[in-house]
Amino acid sequence: MNGLGVFFALLLYAGAVILLVGLGRKIVAYWRAPAPLKIPTMPAPLGRSGVALRLGREVVLFESLFKSNKWLWIFGWAFHAALLLALLRHGRYFVEPVGFVLTWLQPFGEYAGFAMVLALLALLARRLLLARVRFISAPSDYLMLLLIIAIGMSGLFMRYVARTDIVALKAFTLGLVRFDWQPLPTDPVLLVHLFLVAALMAVLPFSKLLHIPGIFFSPSRNQADDARERRHAAGTPGAPEAAR
Repeated sequence: MNGLGVFFALLLYAGAVILLVGLGRKIVAYWRAPAPLKIPTMPAPLGRSGVALRLGREVVLFESLFKSNKWLWIFGWAFHAALLLALLRHGRYFVEPVGFVLTWLQPFGEYAGFAMVLALLALLARRLLLARVRFISAPSDYLMLLLIIAIGMSGLFMRYVARTDIVALKAFTLGLVRFDWQPLPTDPVLLVHLFLVAALMAVLPFSKLLHIPGIFFSPSRNQADDARERRHAAGTPGAPEAAR
């Protein structure tokens, strides 16, 4: 294995470790954070099954965003749906043999790359053009958008302009999973793509992208409207509320 392959193998391992450890620490912190008040956003479900359904709609459909801003919902939901398809499409590089589901998803994931980049460009334009949004935007907000746009565009560039050796690339990624390192193709665009992916994994636990696990710990979403039936204890947001 060449020195470049060793460098990127270590870089990707480091990014994955930072991602997993960082997310784990944040989830534990969210879990331990007390919820001293009953503050579910009304109208709220009365029981835990309703809370689970509400969280499911929020995670899958972005229900509250749909109610508040239809244009933002369109671009936000399109980006997340396209990102999911693109990630699932990349699953073929980490398994062998590739199953029916991953094979069936390949064309959808390919077009999802375009949808993801276009939705991100629209979200970036919103931050730049709307004065009230630009006023509350921090440099990190632009950094996250530009980073994910660069990942998407470099991936599309490899697919349609400067194709890389996907057989060698799959051997490299499988080697990472199996701890049997293989040579990495030295195509510049591929190296940029992998470097940006590693950077995203490393910064994600310290960015606003923590809404990924954070939504499940939001008291306004994960609490039932049962203040009259149960005494609320200021425990962890996800802990059962004991009736007293």
